[in-house]
Amino acid sequence: TDLGTSGWRDEERYREAMAWFEAPFLASLTSVSECTVSAYRADLEGFVAWARGRTIEAPVAVDRRDLRAYVADLADQGLARATISRKASTLRRYFGWLARTGQIPVDPSASLSVSRGTGRLPRVLHQDELTRLLDDPSALALAGVAPEVRARDDAVFELLYGSGLRVSELCSLDLGDLQLDQQRARVLGKGAKERFVPLSAPAISALRQWIDTARHAFPAAPAVDAQAVFFNTRGRRLGPRDVRRLLDRRAVAPTHPHALRHTCATHLLDGGADLRAVQELLGHAD
Repeated sequence: TDLGTSGWRDEERYREAMAWFEAPFLASLTSVSECTVSAYRADLEGFVAWARGRTIEAPVAVDRRDLRAYVADLADQGLARATISRKASTLRRYFGWLARTGQIPVDPSASLSVSRGTGRLPRVLHQDELTRLLDDPSALALAGVAPEVRARDDAVFELLYGSGLRVSELCSLDLGDLQLDQQRARVLGKGAKERFVPLSAPAISALRQWIDTARHAFPAAPAVDAQAVFFNTRGRRLGPRDVRRLLDRRAVAPTHPHALRHTCATHLLDGGADLRAVQELLGHAD
């Protein structure tokens, strides 16, 4: 039958909606208000549009990494954490329903979690941003930067990203906290809780370069700061504001230091790391 252009489009939209089981899922929401159903519909349509833009054509093709990438994209858009939390809740209910009704074999949203609150999630750095920050800084970023300062900055960024340190933890590191031969460092976190974090191979290489060949080129530090791993150009222990200035100088886009920690955690989870292991690595209580 010749349905005409609009008819074919309507049929195509119907087939696409059925492929994602949108109507049956929304019909299953019998215990909520119409406004809530409308919110679920909007959240689901937004995710489906995002997924199709990445050639994901059905919910069975969605995995945990896709969901985390979606949440990261929402954060990049500047959405409030409460909004992202609501959208994540929609996806958990949707994929949970798909698994219970046998439409998909495994629920990929089982570990999807976004803490509620009024703040915003730190953004996740894209690969090209990490490359420019860690491996290939622009000539502009390095203009006027002495070799010893470059060595220090390299070590700072490798630690923030590679070990997921808080800025305060990095700034409080002493030489005695580094166990480079064992590829780890002792960190004093929130609440004076001590933990050991692994050091990546790039971080160890950068730390050796800094400590062995560059650190002595900085002004002599007073006794109180003499054992600090990192100094500023005045010879004092590196502080959080110093780290922010280093990042402002080298990053290709405005970036908060905490974004490196968030990027570390996200990339670990995307690579298949256990959620509890990442929690312990970051020193999170919950």
